[in-house]
Amino acid sequence: MAMAIAFVTGATGLLGGNLVKRLVQEGWTVRALHRSPHDAAKLHAIGAEPIAGDLDDPAMLRQGMVDADVVFHAAALFTLWAPAADFERANVQGTRNMLAAAQAEHVTRFVYISAAGVVMGDGRPMTDISEDTPLAYPSWAPYLSSKARAQKLVLDADKAGGMRTAVILPPLIWGAGMPMLDHMAEDVEAGRFAWPAGGQQIMSTAHVDNVCVCAILAAEKSPGGRAYFVTDGQDQSMRAVITALVETKGVAIKARSAPLGVAWFMASVMEFVWRTFGRAGQPPLTRQMLRMVGYDFTISDRCARTELGYAPVTSWDQGIAAMRAAA
Repeated sequence: MAMAIAFVTGATGLLGGNLVKRLVQEGWTVRALHRSPHDAAKLHAIGAEPIAGDLDDPAMLRQGMVDADVVFHAAALFTLWAPAADFERANVQGTRNMLAAAQAEHVTRFVYISAAGVVMGDGRPMTDISEDTPLAYPSWAPYLSSKARAQKLVLDADKAGGMRTAVILPPLIWGAGMPMLDHMAEDVEAGRFAWPAGGQQIMSTAHVDNVCVCAILAAEKSPGGRAYFVTDGQDQSMRAVITALVETKGVAIKARSAPLGVAWFMASVMEFVWRTFGRAGQPPLTRQMLRMVGYDFTISDRCARTELGYAPVTSWDQGIAAMRAAA
């Protein structure tokens, strides 16, 4: 897309930061939303125009979108433990504000980064699933439920006309600098980690490079009103994935296994204790966390491959090697 202008949210996170870099490298003019002077300096250094503001600031959102060709909305509250109202405000109302600003500025394309887990309901294996799988809204998974509600807003906006929208659905996003990895390594070293169901569940993954490529393809080629799963094209066991990622931090996992039923009960108890007594931090285990990793969960990216021409640009082995080199 020649001489295109993009407005990116979440630009200081793992995905958004890599997306900004790729867009700049491909010749896009990039405006990036940020909340601190330090973030502004980082964005300027990689070639983006910093736009100060947040998702609750419609005026600044519109300012960032003036004459923009595409909006990439990657910002989200991503944590496995926070009040439901916080997820609603950041992920649902924030997306509603983004869509309103984009419509007011006559933006023609809007790409939202959702999460493959929006289809996860009650615990059960799900394999080779496609984009027509219904969204799920479990009350005990407020992050996933809020992403599902935001996704519906984005796809409904396409039906209203005037703006083509697309949704990218990655599973575990990984790569150098992934923020959850340090916390995971700490849990392993402190003996707080156990393999649910032995860690033999099969899962899909998506390297951050692959998610970025798919998002840009969706902006350029999607007919609108579509959601696309994106993967590395290589499913593995949870044990293989987590072991390899944690080992890039120089940490070896020597953990016990926990039956899934026992783990689910313990997660429920921990959530009750943290909620009732206002414990600091987050519980070591939550039902939302277990649902995301406790069962087989593999997705098909056939739609992205056939409709967008998507193909992974970074393989599992290449990504792990890069993480080892960066450690």
